Amino acid sequence: MKTLQQKLVAFIGVALITFGASAQIDRSQMPEAGPEPSINLEDPKEYKLKNGITIMVVENNKLPRVSYQLSIDNKPYKEGEKAGVASLLSAMLGNGTTTIPKDEFNEEVDFLGANINFGSSGGFGSGLKRYADRIVELMADATINPLLTEEEFQKEKDKLIENLKTQEKDLSSVSSRVVSALAYGKDHVYGEFLTEETVNNVTFEDVKDFYRVRFAPNDAYIVVVGDIKPKEAKKQIKTYFGGWEKQDLPETPEPQLTKNAPTTEINFIDLPNASQSEISVTNTVSLKQSDEDYFAALMANNILGGGGEGYLFKNLREDKGYTYGAYSSLGASRYGVSRFNASAKVRNAVADSAVVEFVKEIDRIRTEPVDPETLKDAKAKYVGNFVMALERPQTIANYALNIKRNNLPNDFYASYLENINNVTVEDVQNVAKKYFKVDNAKIIIVGKGSEVVENLGRLDYPINYFDKYANPIDKPEFKKPLPEGVSVETVYNDYIQAIGGKEAVSKLNSMVMKGNASFQGMSLSLTRKSTTEGKQSEEVAMNGNTLSKQVFNGDSGYLMMRGQKIDLNEQQIKDTKVTSGLFPELNINEGAELVAIETVNDEEAYVIQLTDNVREFYSVETGLKLATETTAEQMGQKMTSTVSYLDYAEKNGVMVPMTFSQNLGPQTVDFNMEEVMFNKDVSEADFE
Repeated sequence: MKTLQQKLVAFIGVALITFGASAQIDRSQMPEAGPEPSINLEDPKEYKLKNGITIMVVENNKLPRVSYQLSIDNKPYKEGEKAGVASLLSAMLGNGTTTIPKDEFNEEVDFLGANINFGSSGGFGSGLKRYADRIVELMADATINPLLTEEEFQKEKDKLIENLKTQEKDLSSVSSRVVSALAYGKDHVYGEFLTEETVNNVTFEDVKDFYRVRFAPNDAYIVVVGDIKPKEAKKQIKTYFGGWEKQDLPETPEPQLTKNAPTTEINFIDLPNASQSEISVTNTVSLKQSDEDYFAALMANNILGGGGEGYLFKNLREDKGYTYGAYSSLGASRYGVSRFNASAKVRNAVADSAVVEFVKEIDRIRTEPVDPETLKDAKAKYVGNFVMALERPQTIANYALNIKRNNLPNDFYASYLENINNVTVEDVQNVAKKYFKVDNAKIIIVGKGSEVVENLGRLDYPINYFDKYANPIDKPEFKKPLPEGVSVETVYNDYIQAIGGKEAVSKLNSMVMKGNASFQGMSLSLTRKSTTEGKQSEEVAMNGNTLSKQVFNGDSGYLMMRGQKIDLNEQQIKDTKVTSGLFPELNINEGAELVAIETVNDEEAYVIQLTDNVREFYSVETGLKLATETTAEQMGQKMTSTVSYLDYAEKNGVMVPMTFSQNLGPQTVDFNMEEVMFNKDVSEADFE
């Protein structure tokens, strides 16, 4: 049976269709614009507790739910040689209290249908109004009496170190780390980063000390939003958080603005496994929300790189096809310490050209007045997003908190749209000149030096070199000369010898490998079958359902994705043939060429070019195959994927890689092999 609401929607739909069929509409005329939206933000009810907590209540009765946001107003804190202590505290908070064990705490939160979580400078709780009192009680107990145990500390520490190891070869992770460090300086509070060494320096006592001096009510805010009366919320917070004692906190200095480069320079970081380059054009800025030109700065950044309509996106993606997306950001902070950043991931082959286009577009918005229609459209989009955000009660609470913490005028958000609409073409150009300091920028590039640096050298910028931890280094030797006597044949012979020798591999005619991986919270499985006849199949599944399958019978093949079967074209067959099968190195393909020595997986490797699109890498030291690199066209753009072969182990007398690390653009998936079988469970049907 239809609900009343469903019937009403159906009726309106029929009425609109009928109206459209009979009414006469002059479609040659643009419809008149509706009235400018008015922003009426009700001031939250505010209370102050003796221990320093400021309570801010925004009553909203649309749904029978309440949320509580705890924000501790700490200044940025430099962790130094113990960088990681805040991350460890964040991971440990919210997992029980001194009176409620971890499992019981989590079970009760689940039973209430609530959400309670914490970070190193606050927490959040939400749920149904009927359980609000208990939710606040649990949240306060976890805040004031957290269950911090050495066992949990060691568990989270091991997990954090493992994550850092995983990120070592990840383009986005390395880029994020070095860009901040090089923009602000490694010793700056906004430039420091975690390493395995700094995390290992952290002790359990450090975490407890950090909690004591950084988790205190002295300057804390609790914002309450939802179906609750202000006085009721005040009573709850006072009852459960009122006993939270003030602490004698150390004085923390405010962050200082870092000077920019005297002239534009390139800072290059070599990541030999990178199939793309990540480019960041950045400079520090002094910008606060209270500054007169703040709204003009928002619009200038929006026009330059705020989305699909931005200068950068239209140039680098739509016109040049260098990337899937190019964007910019302009930060503002209460301390006047932030930065401008324009960035994109591009193919290694076009990194130098992309730099030229970045500089051109940044320079354009500084030197050429923006088209009035472009500014008008940018304002309309920005206003639309702003108004939509107001539908969320939490947005109202965040705005109120923002006014309080940043010393903004009370009508800051009420007059927000007016200030946006008052931005002129001249304002945009003036702030672009002021904040987009392209003549003093650092162009930070993380990519594969052997494919990128030579072309970058043709640009008119000095190049400085850094390692993955933002330490200055001499220019690396990206391509070493090949020694005499080394050929494709000798590299292949060394590989066969390294995995066990011709006698061992000659006994094998097929192999099955099965492994698993975790990717963005999903569990994936890989089944790979290959034969000495050059046949191969690979299937990736999740929960028993096939996500992708590629089959090659030695002469032809297909790719199956989302239920669709796509036959390999002529070039794909050629590329697949040279790498498929059990031991393709037993035969030298026509056209295979030894081209260079490069660094792969932190090892020097011989590079063999098999086709225009396929290269393979073999360790100079051990002879083992380290990686296969394949370039293919996707959605009109060339993309390079790399499979790294790691953790070789002896199986049935032959060395086999037990980890397949699949790199496709910025994403990496590590399949750990759990089963390896030879000469069984393979049939002709596997390659049909």
